[in-house]
Amino acid sequence: MIIGIGTDLANIERIEGTIERFGDRFLNRVFTEREKATAERRAQRVATYAKRWAAKEACSKALGTGLRMGIAWKDMGVLNIQTGQPTMRLTGWAAERLKELTPDGHKAFVHVTLTDDHPWAQAFVVIEALPDMESPARHPPRRLP
Repeated sequence: MIIGIGTDLANIERIEGTIERFGDRFLNRVFTEREKATAERRAQRVATYAKRWAAKEACSKALGTGLRMGIAWKDMGVLNIQTGQPTMRLTGWAAERLKELTPDGHKAFVHVTLTDDHPWAQAFVVIEALPDMESPARHPPRRLP
């Protein structure tokens, strides 16, 4: 079942200006070490940051909070699985909020899609609750005779 959906559109040139103006102060406040390492090795460095910015905004919307209620930028980190597909790792308050939204007996999965076409970067985030086959709620204890 879908428990959250969010989208965001970011201007790559605006992100570039922010990086030029604030440099590491901005990058360290918003992006995880893994996100920075990914962006810094890509030819389209700023577009990579802009897509991750948009993903964080979209994720905060999917969590139903926006960037308020204690969620920090770095509580939402974009990472790529082995196939290259992006997903998100939530920590801190974002992880707590996700746990609140996830029904008992389910596990949450955060789907992410990213795209850019200069000067725009876009992200969609869908949070899905999937039945957890190993959950105690799915396997109640048996009664003894």
